[in-house]
Amino acid sequence: MNIQLMTLTEVIRVEGELGHFRVTLRRHPRYVDMDHCISCGECAKVCPVEVKDEFNEKMSIRKAIYVKYPQAVPLKYQIDGRNCIRVRGGDCGGCEKVCPSGAVRFDEEEAIVEVEVGSIVLAPGFRPFNPSGIQNWGYGVFPNVITAMELERFLAASGPTDGHLIRPSDGKQIRKIAFVQCVGSRDINKAGRGYCSSVCCMYAIKEAMIAKDHVKELDISIFFTDMRTHGKDFERFYERARQRGIKFFRCRVPSIEPAEESGDLYFRYLTDEDKQIRDEFDLVVLSVGLDSPADIQKLADCVGIELNQNRFARTSSFTPVTTSKPGVYACGVFTGPKDIPLSIIEASAAATAAATPLSDVRYSLSRQKTFPAERDVSGEELRIGVFVCHCGSNIADVVDVDAVAAYAATLPRVAFVETLLFACSQDSQNLMCRRVQEKKLNRVVVAACTPRSHEALFRETLRASGLNECLFEMANIRNQGAWVHSGEPEAATSKAMDMVRMAVAKAGLLEPLAPVSVRINPQALVIGGGLAGMVAALGLADQGFPVHLVEKASQLGGNARHLFKTWKNEPIPSYVEQLIAQVKEHDLISVHLKSAISHAEGFVGSFRSTIQKSTGPQTIEHGVAVLATGGQALKPDEYGYGLSQNILTALEFDKLHLVGDERIKYGHNFVFIQCVGSREPGRAYCSRVCCTHSIQSAIALKQEDQSRRIFILHRDIRTYGLREELYTKARELGVVFINYETHRKPNVLLNEDRLSVVVWDHVLHEPFSIPADVLVLATAILPNPEVRDLARLYKLPVDSDGFLQEAHMKLRPVDFSTDGLFLAGLAHYPKPIEEAIAQAQAAVSRAVTVLSQRWIDLDYVKARINETTCDGCALCLDVCPYGALQLEEIPGSNGRQHAVVKAARCKGCGACQATCPKEGISVAGFTYRQISAQVKAALSDGEKRFAYDI
Repeated sequence: MNIQLMTLTEVIRVEGELGHFRVTLRRHPRYVDMDHCISCGECAKVCPVEVKDEFNEKMSIRKAIYVKYPQAVPLKYQIDGRNCIRVRGGDCGGCEKVCPSGAVRFDEEEAIVEVEVGSIVLAPGFRPFNPSGIQNWGYGVFPNVITAMELERFLAASGPTDGHLIRPSDGKQIRKIAFVQCVGSRDINKAGRGYCSSVCCMYAIKEAMIAKDHVKELDISIFFTDMRTHGKDFERFYERARQRGIKFFRCRVPSIEPAEESGDLYFRYLTDEDKQIRDEFDLVVLSVGLDSPADIQKLADCVGIELNQNRFARTSSFTPVTTSKPGVYACGVFTGPKDIPLSIIEASAAATAAATPLSDVRYSLSRQKTFPAERDVSGEELRIGVFVCHCGSNIADVVDVDAVAAYAATLPRVAFVETLLFACSQDSQNLMCRRVQEKKLNRVVVAACTPRSHEALFRETLRASGLNECLFEMANIRNQGAWVHSGEPEAATSKAMDMVRMAVAKAGLLEPLAPVSVRINPQALVIGGGLAGMVAALGLADQGFPVHLVEKASQLGGNARHLFKTWKNEPIPSYVEQLIAQVKEHDLISVHLKSAISHAEGFVGSFRSTIQKSTGPQTIEHGVAVLATGGQALKPDEYGYGLSQNILTALEFDKLHLVGDERIKYGHNFVFIQCVGSREPGRAYCSRVCCTHSIQSAIALKQEDQSRRIFILHRDIRTYGLREELYTKARELGVVFINYETHRKPNVLLNEDRLSVVVWDHVLHEPFSIPADVLVLATAILPNPEVRDLARLYKLPVDSDGFLQEAHMKLRPVDFSTDGLFLAGLAHYPKPIEEAIAQAQAAVSRAVTVLSQRWIDLDYVKARINETTCDGCALCLDVCPYGALQLEEIPGSNGRQHAVVKAARCKGCGACQATCPKEGISVAGFTYRQISAQVKAALSDGEKRFAYDI
């Protein structure tokens, strides 16, 4: 409604300033009218031109009129003017003749469009590095050397091989794969790319795991320099891959050679035991890095922003989404290589940065989406519509969709059945609306993917068609059918039929439900006065919302007070002091120092929290809350810490170095040990910042005195992204890096005043003793202990490491499953300053979507009391985790009580319904009758007859 989608459009000129930009756009012709195209595909069937399909990495064929990829937005056809016979002046036009809606427009021309905007967000994405022409890797020379992007398409059910893992050269079943890492990353000599692309290690492991699912006995080896699984839960994923038999070799592959005439490939490499191995593989996969788009300099010049030496947008650690031009913001890979969760976080952060200066004119140009009046279906005969989705080939490659649809048509009260290529596409949504109205349907079942991601979309479709959104049921035949039974198409089809039968049985018992709306209190609570908390508080206050900022310490700043420079060499103390001053001086921010939350209750839009202060408790009301409680450094109990004044943690070293402590000032031999307390049993995660921090310290020591001997003992150096430049610089300065494994950790020896560290040298294959004037331990980052208490107060999940658990790693990285509560900073997971700030800005963006409304509609799935059978036993009150139930006296009943639901607090979890012995309470949409109908339908062994009055 408030987003105008402009595809096939490029920016050619930007004029003006923050708040008043005039942007000139060039819109290239699609040659297809999007308002008329119904994506039927008849045009492509008659098109005589075949073109290599870019989406499938040119490994399959598309037509000159085509949909760019199966889930394109919008899902409309377009004509490739470079290859279309008619556009190029020839005599064809077959697509125009067969188009049933008259959507083909050969006379469409390029257009120049001007728009006026207040802010600009740049998110041009990336292109995979192209390894063609680099002889060592053999790409483009040997057909069985492919890129990871090509393998991604091979593994996809909608890919060129329909998900079958076969060799490009001869179609042979693949049995042995090698992944070669750092192709186009961390390689200045061959690729001219010195940075780390951040994502390659994880996507290689992911693809290896998926390949293992396709071929159980597959032999997979991954050849790497440093395994950079630094994200949340990434280290556990790495360990799971090891447990599944995927082999990891720490070495660079010098070159790839053909193995005679078999089509196989071979290369030589050194093992950890320094043995040279010659190994052959069916397929070699190059894990290619992320490159900036080819025309990115043109865009930067047009908009007027600066790029860095790697052609990514130049930003500061303190303003991670703000470019060099006021009013222009950047996010995603355009600011540097990163994964999906961080890209999503930056997108929300950019939304906050772009919206804050425009907050005074919020809603002045926006439009509210309207829906038709709801149809009263209470007196109508049941007419159930069933829509079965192909999901491209995700479902249809395994499940016989037509057979499922034919079966659904035989079920009682099913009045209409239709199959859809993508039920979630806008065209399908529009079609479903028309079918509901044309066929007078009053219940709808969609057999497709997971309701977790798509149920809200289909409910909105029902509203658009005039039905109550609760008259909808979903059967997840993709995740629970096609995906888990990919090798058993007949069983998957039979199971899909069972699931549709169950959904239809329940749909017949669905009832319209009234929405629950609550008034929004336009005030925020931020817990934690560190960097993330202060950025969140300022972001909310700058958009006009009062904020209560609660900090347990006697001063603001948190862990940032112990840091001195970012990895970009920016001074942290001055930034922190400036931030503290802005917070204290802001009229809309109330700072509560030496305070903690002692009690909390409520729901989105209407929370009530008690702040325990030295002067006594203070209760505040607020619509949202941001939890930014920070973290803390581990105090180690190994490597002799505490036994010598020359053994320091990284933070202790920083402070002593800054004040010119003699141990450091006159020290000559320095040893850093990484992963102290991280990546170990009980704390199986990477603390993310330690490698960069140690390398920064080593560089500073070398720059002070080049003769110093500095050693960094590590498991993997994880200077991900553009931080790789620091790693390169340290090696150039002579810093020595020695790898160790957990089964053979360094040994610290204390002999009177002498300190030495013994580590196994993988080059010499013997212990290597290093004298140390100072030993620096890079210790793990831990969540603050109050996290669990706060999680209990606000009914929030905590992961196995004690960090707050977000609602969804990729789709909702700053949200909780509890609406109205958000998270940021180290409370979520260890991260550097710029990521903590970006996540705080993202939390602001998500919080403002609530605070900027006067009322908000809650989920329909709420508990309801059956006053006839409820006897007030209060068992439901005991088990409700949200405090959504209370007892009230029934008027005129001589003191008899029954349960009452506070609908706004209820999350529909069903604990009350499962506990009640008398069916006195049920969850709307999941009543006893509805669930029983599903169970009986499941147990009916295919029997199509079942009653709706169970």
